[in-house]
Amino acid sequence: MFYVKNVPNWERTLRIVIGAMALVFAAMNWGASNLAVGTGIMGAVMAMTGLVGFCPMCALVGRKLGKGR
Repeated sequence: MFYVKNVPNWERTLRIVIGAMALVFAAMNWGASNLAVGTGIMGAVMAMTGLVGFCPMCALVGRKLGKGR
């Protein structure tokens, strides 16, 4: 593995749920505005970071999980 997971399990679940909701919103409103496109991109990124367990932005600020996780 080339990375160390830096997102706890509770946050991974939250990211997946919110990302899926954002993707559904974007699919329902695609083409109506630029907001739907931005929301779709944001939802995809959130869902992927939740599925993988690694967030590049959190890694940039030095976030690490405790040893008990």
